[in-house]
Amino acid sequence: MAMATMMMSRMMSIPPSSSSSSSPLVTESLPAPSSSKLPRRTIPGSYGWPLIGPISDRLDYFWFQGPDTFFRSRMEKHNCTVFRTNVPPSFPFFPRSVNPNVIAVVDCKSFSHLFDMELVEKRDVLVGDFMPSTHFTGDTRVCAYLDTSEPKHAQIKNFAIDILKRSSEVWVKELHANLHKFFDAIESDIAKGGTASYSPHLQNFLFNFLTASLVGADSAIDPEFAKSGPSNLNTWVALQVLPVMPLRAIQPLEEIFLHSYPYPFALVSGGYQKIYNFIEQHGGEVVRRGVEEFGLSTSEAIHNLIFVLGFNAFGGFSVFLPSLFDAVASDKTGLQARLREEVRKLSDPSTSLSFNSVKDMELVNSVVYETLRLYPPVVLQYARARKDFELTSHDSVFDIKKGELLCGYQPLAMRDGKVFDEPESFKPDRFVGEEEGLLNYLFWSNGPQTGSPSESNKQCAGKDYVTRSASLILANVFQRYDSISGGSGKITAVEKAK
Repeated sequence: MAMATMMMSRMMSIPPSSSSSSSPLVTESLPAPSSSKLPRRTIPGSYGWPLIGPISDRLDYFWFQGPDTFFRSRMEKHNCTVFRTNVPPSFPFFPRSVNPNVIAVVDCKSFSHLFDMELVEKRDVLVGDFMPSTHFTGDTRVCAYLDTSEPKHAQIKNFAIDILKRSSEVWVKELHANLHKFFDAIESDIAKGGTASYSPHLQNFLFNFLTASLVGADSAIDPEFAKSGPSNLNTWVALQVLPVMPLRAIQPLEEIFLHSYPYPFALVSGGYQKIYNFIEQHGGEVVRRGVEEFGLSTSEAIHNLIFVLGFNAFGGFSVFLPSLFDAVASDKTGLQARLREEVRKLSDPSTSLSFNSVKDMELVNSVVYETLRLYPPVVLQYARARKDFELTSHDSVFDIKKGELLCGYQPLAMRDGKVFDEPESFKPDRFVGEEEGLLNYLFWSNGPQTGSPSESNKQCAGKDYVTRSASLILANVFQRYDSISGGSGKITAVEKAK
């Protein structure tokens, strides 16, 4: 389980360089000129010679440079935040239909085009031109791979939204119950060994809380399922995205064995079937609504529910929450004292916190948003041009042709110096007060934080549940503790509230 957890975390979140850059993104904030006044520019960059160009870029991306330097160096070379390049996977053992050619967009303004469903489509481009075998999802194209123009998209997206709405009361109750078990486990480990690696405890907390909230069943009714569930989900997610995600492990073994071919579903079929069987047996009410109210077959409802549970919720939280804990636990600027003061001022220690009780905690919410800005759970966003259109960056206009694949590298877009002051710095107050307008440019959820998920867009159905839950977790930390210390996936000390 520990290895699978490491693989998924490393693959789904690539920590960007913390160094400042003289790139086109780190500039003085200026009002954006009208697109009609901007110069038209040919998109710089190239795809290189067939086979040679994609292989060269692949080795840079995975081995010689890593994703952050890969995109930064090309942005600086072309003095442009829109450019042509190749992104993995590529040669040798992928279908010829997998094309690594993309147009990279790495500033906020050009990045926003990825969410305009009149201009782009999202059919089968969740992780780029490469799509994992549908065997991983029961031979079903789940909602994440559907474009909004496909009739099934509306059915499944509304099903996902309905699951979340109906689970809202259970969600908070289960979060609290399992969060306290997580804290108890951390304290026990610190008492025994002086430090606590929180990843395994965090994943148990997430799996139990999310299963109860989304499936409507307590995982404890099947002890073997509860024990193996986190590991099964980790390996299931990891094998799907392994060909496109860097581990920065031992090279060239990583290139030879991890990035040269897609992995077969057979390696995780047993674990996946256990999850399917549990939902079929114990999640009947949720599945029934999918069938009777949204017109899905039983298997469609279950496979899409597994994807929401495992890939979106469990996978996303498993990557995001460690970044949040590390940012707070390692802070030396007095942030914890300010968080503690706000939480205790705006909450009643005799009652459990709720979504309503944290909505006015401006600093708590801002810390959550700032963590999502600097460390987005999913670093690459893709979209394919639905038609010919003009793409606008801060300083140029580019012609995009129908069918071209756009690739947005979010860690750079979220460090756009024309939008965010001191973009490379973690600023806890960034989204407090008037600065909340910056939420229009926070795109971690496949759309702006100010947007609303619906059947007509691809924004994460659980967008608000993620941010509210993270704020609730952070507020609980400072109801229970005066301070916590740690970083890099570990908690080294906790001081109980006096």
